[in-house]
Amino acid sequence: MPRVALVVEYDGSSFEGWQTQPGGRTVQDTLEAAIAVIAGEPVATICAGRTDAGVHARRQVVHFETAAARPPSAWVRGVNAALPPPIAVQHAVEVGDDFDARRSALRRAYVYAITCRPQRSPLTRERTAWVFRPLDVVAMREAAALLIGEHDFSSFRSSQCQARSPVRRLERLEIESRGELIALRIVGNAFLHHMVRNIASALVEVGSTRRPVSWLGEVLAARDRSVSSATLAAAGLVLTGVEYPAHHPVPSWPAQDTGPIAEWLGVQMPAALPPVAE
Repeated sequence: MPRVALVVEYDGSSFEGWQTQPGGRTVQDTLEAAIAVIAGEPVATICAGRTDAGVHARRQVVHFETAAARPPSAWVRGVNAALPPPIAVQHAVEVGDDFDARRSALRRAYVYAITCRPQRSPLTRERTAWVFRPLDVVAMREAAALLIGEHDFSSFRSSQCQARSPVRRLERLEIESRGELIALRIVGNAFLHHMVRNIASALVEVGSTRRPVSWLGEVLAARDRSVSSATLAAAGLVLTGVEYPAHHPVPSWPAQDTGPIAEWLGVQMPAALPPVAE
């Protein structure tokens, strides 16, 4: 049975997260219903990363199997015609049976964006978190360096996390500042539930001078969620890319790394995805 991979973009503020729910107001429920219209049969999707309610995606990857033979353009333009405006398929490609959107992923990239200003911004409330205190970006960068590498990230793990192991490899954690906007770019092999939002929260604690740089290392070493800070808002988080081995032709990893603010807010658009085959 053919297996198809999709690259999907969505505004998470319109959905109750990725994973299917009884009410049906999730990305998975909405996407599967639209795919079924084109496939002529029910489908079940597997995604690269299950995003929470309010979390966005630029390059989420899903795969599904179907007996329907359709050209890639049908899985893009046809499915998009059945989708609401907050979600759209950007690319479709048939993949081998050995491709799995979640298990085949080598690494994932996220951006967490923060508006740093005395008063909240109605214009950015669904795309960034808001911090009313000024933040010391230099101190945040020093603290971020303590998290690079393979560690037990239990201190940054939600109590609802179902991952078998809390060990993850963090490859990059960069912080960019432009005006009142601060953005974190985080790349790792995989992430625990709420891990990115909890790391961002801890870095804000350091940036606001409530905690010293060394505190973040102490939190990491404690392996105890209760010693860290509260979880920051979902609105600031976006899944920006998923990388796969080269033999899987899924264009879901940015060909041009333009940095976190450019990547999410469009200061400089990333390289375009390949054209859809007819």
